Amino acid sequence: MQDARKSAAKRLEAMGLPQRRDEYWKYTRPDLLTAEKPAAAAIFKHGEGPMFAAIDRLKIVFVDGVYDADLSDDLTLQGVKIWQLCDAPDWAQESYGKLEETGQSPVPRPLATLNTAHATEGVVIHATGESCKPISLIYQRKSETSDVMMHHIIKLDEGVSLTVLENGAAAARLNTVVEIDVADRAAFHHIRTMGRDHGRVAATHMFARLGAESTFKSFTMTMNGKLTRNEVVMELTGDNATAHVAGVAMGDGEFVHDDTVFITHDAVNCESRQVYKKVLRNGATGVFQGKILVQPDAQKTDGYQMSQSLLLDDNSQYYGKPELEIYADDVLCSHGSTTGAIDDEAMFYLRSRGVEVNEAQDLLILAFLAAAVDEIESEEIADHIRDRLASWLTRRRK
Repeated sequence: MQDARKSAAKRLEAMGLPQRRDEYWKYTRPDLLTAEKPAAAAIFKHGEGPMFAAIDRLKIVFVDGVYDADLSDDLTLQGVKIWQLCDAPDWAQESYGKLEETGQSPVPRPLATLNTAHATEGVVIHATGESCKPISLIYQRKSETSDVMMHHIIKLDEGVSLTVLENGAAAARLNTVVEIDVADRAAFHHIRTMGRDHGRVAATHMFARLGAESTFKSFTMTMNGKLTRNEVVMELTGDNATAHVAGVAMGDGEFVHDDTVFITHDAVNCESRQVYKKVLRNGATGVFQGKILVQPDAQKTDGYQMSQSLLLDDNSQYYGKPELEIYADDVLCSHGSTTGAIDDEAMFYLRSRGVEVNEAQDLLILAFLAAAVDEIESEEIADHIRDRLASWLTRRRK
């Protein structure tokens, strides 16, 4: 992997780190992510039980970005082979950074290149058969100034399915890259919850390639954090592939949350969905930049974008930039973006039936977020997410 790291370092030197003048960074300040050292972030003690605790899963634990064998389960799992990144097999070493490099065009993503150049921690997951349980990547942190880079490689063989869970605070400053290669007729499901530390800054990147008749579904829940930017770059290369990405973000006060998505359709009869919802209050800021690129031969493409924000006061703000770039003539592509306050008529309806004002507001917020949460394939996991969202809202009443 040293050759890939050296190549990434040269690419980064040529492109430079992101600046506020860059088109895809004009709504989000990159300086917190590119500073020489991270700002200290107090470790937030939320008092809740571990995320996904009720789900039978194989746990892989990182503490301040370093794999912890004592806290992790045995890495043996039927239908799946797992290695630490430093012990990656030949095929993973050869593919390290390849999807990230491909995803740099037409929009450069310097922080992902920085990760490829310097990350030494992470896991390699190869799904060769049906897995009996999800794989859970758990990110803990003990240092208030931890500066973490992790790089994961995930490969699904033809016809298999795999679920990966991610959760935890991870670091004061976090930079992750996940490269995912989904073979024909395989199905990849991903659910991520970002840690609730108020001072955390994070940049996450997913680069995926989908084969024929494959399925990719990813959902991210973000609460708190000073700055979070989640990027998804995906290419549908096989006919009849399906890709759904969704997320909810709930921010309060000094909070910036940015979802930047780029999906390329390069095959026939493929479907993509982008569904993002944000709830913002007390001056929080939300950003959505989503693009669907349909190549000339990608006929019968079905592409859909929906980004919506709910502003709970006059000080919060939301920036939406949906984009469609279409070079085929037999397609169905659409996008929608809305920003507004809680509906007065809906609030009046609930209040007139005896629902207390704060409870009524929470019910309407959960209903607003429902379309994104419904993208989760597992109802058990979806219920777990709904419970955490309701808990966050209940705490905010106080």
